[in-house]
Amino acid sequence: MTVDPQRMLKRPADPVETSIRDSEVARTVAQVIADVRADGDAAVRHYSATFDGWAPDSFRLGPAQIEEAVSAVPTSVLDDIRFVQKQVRDFAQAQRASLRDIEVETRPGVFLGQKNLPVVAAGAYVPGGRYPLTASAHMTVVTAKVAGVERVAATTPPSQGGIPPVSVAALHLAGAEEIHVLGGVQAVAALALGTETIEPVDIIAGPGNAYVAEAKRQLFGEVGIDLFAGPTEVLIIADDSADPWVVAVDLLSQAEHGPESPAILITTSERVGKAAIDWIDRLLVDLPTAPVASLAWRDHGAVHLVDTLDQAYEVADTYASEHVQVLTERPREALDRLRHYGALFLGENTCVSFGDKVIGTNHVLPTRGAARYTGGLWVGKYLRTVTYQEIRDADSSAALGELCGRMSRLENFEGHARSGDIRAARFDTAGIPWLPAPGTS
Repeated sequence: MTVDPQRMLKRPADPVETSIRDSEVARTVAQVIADVRADGDAAVRHYSATFDGWAPDSFRLGPAQIEEAVSAVPTSVLDDIRFVQKQVRDFAQAQRASLRDIEVETRPGVFLGQKNLPVVAAGAYVPGGRYPLTASAHMTVVTAKVAGVERVAATTPPSQGGIPPVSVAALHLAGAEEIHVLGGVQAVAALALGTETIEPVDIIAGPGNAYVAEAKRQLFGEVGIDLFAGPTEVLIIADDSADPWVVAVDLLSQAEHGPESPAILITTSERVGKAAIDWIDRLLVDLPTAPVASLAWRDHGAVHLVDTLDQAYEVADTYASEHVQVLTERPREALDRLRHYGALFLGENTCVSFGDKVIGTNHVLPTRGAARYTGGLWVGKYLRTVTYQEIRDADSSAALGELCGRMSRLENFEGHARSGDIRAARFDTAGIPWLPAPGTS
């Protein structure tokens, strides 16, 4: 559906030119990766000292350091972390149980199978900076351990020039075998490429800033990644039954992630739309994160007015937003109507912040339209679905061998054809026309 700009109650500001900034980020990231590739630990230490003022003897925490960090966290906080991690673990276990190995007999004696094998080693990146996203420890590490990953190497930036106790506690309780206090591109590069002291991993998961996201993009192929991620997004679908105050609060809850975070409202009610805009203006007066949220709302906020919910679903699908929240009289209708979203939140009782922090589904989700072709991080991201084949019946092998010979020669693959020929002849060399005659060379 084409969006009618004349029916927008609020338009985003003119798009900010980002190509220059993006190219500068890409160049910086490429240089850091090249240096870590060439110089290993020395480069990691140099960039950590340069960007974070942090260069300890070892970035990896020992047992005593982990114990000290955990003991510095209030018991009530540890209990909350354990509770939330149980929610994540329970849902991840249900996801894992839905995936099963199979074996089928497709012809007499022809067995085809499928197994779900976990990667051996995973890297988990837990951001720090403006917001220490402790919840990312649950989402990355707990999910990996449920999948059966043997080694999880976690990394998180230093906080105020030291070890961040809460993030370390969350990573430890989640089950990470290694915890490195290390952030930024240098952390991602070290996990992907390996250094003298950090073994490489098979996949890296977790959110991060523009530099971390670009590092994952550049290293993809040498290492697996969960997904390409950009600024957090929220889109709310509302009808006249929605409370404009709730709409406003929930939009700002995600706008505070960063100044480039889109916050979109699509509504069938002009009253709700205008009242939500008014509430946002009032809430921004004393919201502690208003310096960030107000920029996101000014530059990337939009309110669309549509005639019907059918149109609302169509417009929502054009965004393919990371988070879609449905505040309508019949929110479950969206399960059948929407096609493109990272995660869906149904009804006023269910806010996006629950998904970010406590409810148990994963908050590492696709952004920038990637929901059109991928879902978010889940237990299956740490699994490789592999196949195997076995033919126990000689007649079936011979029949497939004859077919293989014909199909291979159709494509001029003589070597392939001959592999089929020897099965078709059941290893009777007299039946193989291309075999040299006895006594010839």
